[in-house]
Amino acid sequence: MPSNGPGSELNGTSNAPGRPRTGLVLRLFLPFAAGYYLSYVFRTVNAVAAPDLVADTGLGADALGFLTSMYMAAFAVLQLPLGILLDRFGPRRVEAALLTLAAAGSLVFAFSDGLLGLSIGRALIGAGVSCCMMAAFKAFAMWFAPHRLPSVYACLLAFGALGAISATVPVEWFLGVLDWRTLFIGLGVFAMALSLAVFTIVPDHHEPPGHTTFTDQLRGLGLVFRDPFFLGIAPLAAVSMGTSLSIHGLWAGPWLRDVAGFGRDAVATHLLIIAASLGIGFLALGLLTERLTRLGLRPVTVAAGGMTAFMIAIAILAVGLTGPMLWVLLVGVGFLAASGSLSYSLLSRHFGRHLAGRANTALNVLVFLAAFTIQWAIGGVLSGWEDPVTRQYDPAGYRIAFAATVVLQAVALVWFLRQYAVHGQRAPEVIPVSGTSATAEEGCAESVVVPEVDTRPETPRR
Repeated sequence: MPSNGPGSELNGTSNAPGRPRTGLVLRLFLPFAAGYYLSYVFRTVNAVAAPDLVADTGLGADALGFLTSMYMAAFAVLQLPLGILLDRFGPRRVEAALLTLAAAGSLVFAFSDGLLGLSIGRALIGAGVSCCMMAAFKAFAMWFAPHRLPSVYACLLAFGALGAISATVPVEWFLGVLDWRTLFIGLGVFAMALSLAVFTIVPDHHEPPGHTTFTDQLRGLGLVFRDPFFLGIAPLAAVSMGTSLSIHGLWAGPWLRDVAGFGRDAVATHLLIIAASLGIGFLALGLLTERLTRLGLRPVTVAAGGMTAFMIAIAILAVGLTGPMLWVLLVGVGFLAASGSLSYSLLSRHFGRHLAGRANTALNVLVFLAAFTIQWAIGGVLSGWEDPVTRQYDPAGYRIAFAATVVLQAVALVWFLRQYAVHGQRAPEVIPVSGTSATAEEGCAESVVVPEVDTRPETPRR
């Protein structure tokens, strides 16, 4: 593959540095951005496609929740080995290979009629797109100068938000013309074409392969999981983001139909409001946190405050508030859902470069395991309130299920406040970990908003 190598002007080390060549930037950025876009489409498409899926296969709420959450489970399982694969083989090869898995999974999903086949397809999709953020961040860290990374990451996040938006009204329009099976066939073809594009278009970076081993990963993770700050913030972030992924990725659509009483077009429109607000939240909260930090407010306070506000918004949703101002609540739900992702930059700041990747990977695993569990559990609750004729769910079921997520978030918040009051944000334990590649660890988290430049741990206030 053509390459400018490590000394290219793109990473700011050329003999005649200047603005990066537009063609090379587009060949590097657009394929990875398209992959992240596709991952968000796959993640949220079932919120709109669920009625057609249920009508065609006869699945109950518990089965629908289980098969949709298999995306999250497979995504979580792949996080740890992905760090090693990206370090050893590079982002171009790894993403190209895994996108073929996503393409196969989409086709399996499209041609399946039962829970087993649909679940296998959904799991393959989750595994296939699990590297889309990690591979992009590693590639950008290899090619772009450090001062360009925040703006590049922000642009990538915007493509993810665009994917979430595309899985709302455009998907509803498509399903009005064709069916869900054709939709997933098309997504599978797109994933395969994207795999070829990544492999053939993205320039190769001639860098010696890393030597991080699985044992090194586990040693670093041991430090992470013993750290009091991680033990405090991780449960709150995992439950907050897991709730967001579960509701936005599936159950918001049925809620809008069964509780708010909307038709399919209105459901898709209101899902678009949530998706657009989420995208704005990703960008705005990162910038707002940076500004508030300069004014003396701790980033951890902003993150915890945002997750608390998100919990309150879900509590209002659980009550069943509808009416003309519902769109305001949905804007709040989408915008505040992004506050949990601030935890990734908090961990990067706390642990420093030598452990930031593994700390963010550890949190990512917890987030997607929480999303898998919550999404499936909500379906289990709703199955007890399902009308066997209409395949719709009684509002009381949503109240119980959503209220349960609020209780989980409240317990995690109390735990965090207790941990932080006792331990503050002490500098983590540090022991040498052999063979660690710093480049391989940058940007391992799926939901990073803006990377922190200052990685020094905060001094706790007693």
